[in-house]
Amino acid sequence: MPLFDNSLYHYEEPQPSWWEASVDDQRVDGEAFDGNENCEVAVIGGGYTGLSAAYHLAKDYNLDVRVLEAGHIGWGASGRNGGFCCMGGTMLSVQKQIRKFGIEETRKFYRAQAEAVELVRHIASDENIGFDEQGDGELVVAEKPGHCRELEEECKLKQNMLGLDCSMISKEAFREQGYDAPHQHGAILEKPGFALHPLKYCLGLGEAAKRKGAKLHPHSEVIAWYKQDGKHVLETAAGGTLIAENVIVACNGFMPEKLNKGIAGRALPLQSQIIVTRPLTDGELAAHNWKMESPAINSRNVYFYYRMLPDRHFLIGGRGDFQGTKEGAEMTAEKLRQSMVELWPEWREVEIEYSWRGFVCFTSALRPAIGRLPEDPSVYFGFGYHGNGVNNATWTGRELARWLAGNNDRTNPVPTHLPAIMRGMTPKFPFPSFRRYYAMAGVGWHRFKDMIDG
Repeated sequence: MPLFDNSLYHYEEPQPSWWEASVDDQRVDGEAFDGNENCEVAVIGGGYTGLSAAYHLAKDYNLDVRVLEAGHIGWGASGRNGGFCCMGGTMLSVQKQIRKFGIEETRKFYRAQAEAVELVRHIASDENIGFDEQGDGELVVAEKPGHCRELEEECKLKQNMLGLDCSMISKEAFREQGYDAPHQHGAILEKPGFALHPLKYCLGLGEAAKRKGAKLHPHSEVIAWYKQDGKHVLETAAGGTLIAENVIVACNGFMPEKLNKGIAGRALPLQSQIIVTRPLTDGELAAHNWKMESPAINSRNVYFYYRMLPDRHFLIGGRGDFQGTKEGAEMTAEKLRQSMVELWPEWREVEIEYSWRGFVCFTSALRPAIGRLPEDPSVYFGFGYHGNGVNNATWTGRELARWLAGNNDRTNPVPTHLPAIMRGMTPKFPFPSFRRYYAMAGVGWHRFKDMIDG
C-alpha cells in the first residue's frame, strides 16, 4: 500500500509543470516492454540514477542494459524538481558528519559532491545536451541578522576544514548583486553549482544512453520480481518478462517496496510543492532589484528554494502536505504563493501559472545510500539524495556502473573508495507504515523552531 494518496502514482499522467510545458513534445522514444527477453543488467527507474547507470554501462563497458520506467522517461523527480545542481545530499550538518565519519571522510564526501556537479556539465558537453544552465553556485540567504552570523561561521568551517569554495556576501552587497527584500540579511555562495532545466537534462541523458546502446522502455512498470535459476525475472505491466543477471534499483522516492523486501521500509518520500509565476515585467524585477541567476534557498529550518527562470518566470518550492491528495496540493500551492508575497511583497499581484508536486527522498540516517543487497549481491541500489538529486543521482549512477562492471568479488558489499557517508544501505525505519507520521512530526518540530527563532 503506498504511503500517499494514489493520485501521486498515476504513471500515465505527466505532471502539469513548467518543465513539461517548455519541452514541447520532446520525449525519449522507446517501446513499452512487452516481450520475453534476456539482458545482463536491468535498471528499474528511468530518472537520473538509472539513466546515468545505463549510459555508463553501455558506453564504458558495452554491457547489455535495459531501463524499465513506469511512466515516460523523466516522469518522476528527475523531470519535476527545482533544477538545482549543487553541493548537498545529506541533512547532517558538517559538524555531525565530522563527528560521525571523521574529517577525511567528510572531505571525501564533499570532493565527491563537487565532482558530481562537474560530471553533469561534462556529460552535457560530451553529449550536446542543452539544459539552460544558469548561475555560478548556490546561495543560502540569511532571513535574520542572527542567521547571517551562523552562515558566516558555517562558511569559515567549510573553507578552513574542508577546503570548499564558499564566500560570504554582506547584506549591502547582496542588495546590489542579488536582490533587495525585507527578509534578506546577506548570504553565502557555495561553488560549484548552477541551475538547469531538469527535464531537458533528463531527456538528453536518456537520448545519450540510447545512442550508446542502452534500451529504454517507458510505460513499463515492474509489477513482479522473483529469482529463477539464479537470475532475476521482472514482469511488467505491459505484459513483458525480462530475465536479467543483475538489477539496479534506481527509484528514489518512488521505491517499489512491495517487489523486494531488501529495499522495503528504507526510503521516506516527502512531498515537495513547486509553483511558477507568469513572466515578471521590468518594473516587477526592479521593485526588488532582482539581478541574480544562481539558485537559492533561505536559512529557515523548513526552507524555501527559489530561482528566476531564463524567461523571467519565477519558481519557488517548499514542503508539501502529508496526505498527497489533489485538494491538499491546491491548498499547499496557495500557502506557497502567500509565502512568496511575504518574502517579496512587491510581487503580490503576480499570477501563478504552474503548480505541481513530487517527492524528495529521505533516509533514516539522513544520508544517501549506495550499495548492494547483502542477501543478493546481484541487486544494486542508489537513493536518498535529500533534495540534491541532479548531481548526486548522476554520480551515483556512474559509480554503480563502475562497480557492477568492474568488480566480480561479491563478498564485499560496498567499494571502500565511496565516501563513508554514502556507503551501504541505511537502517529500516521502525514500523515503516508510520513513516508519513514521522515526517509530519519532524517537519512540525522544525517549523516550531522557525516560529520561536527570534
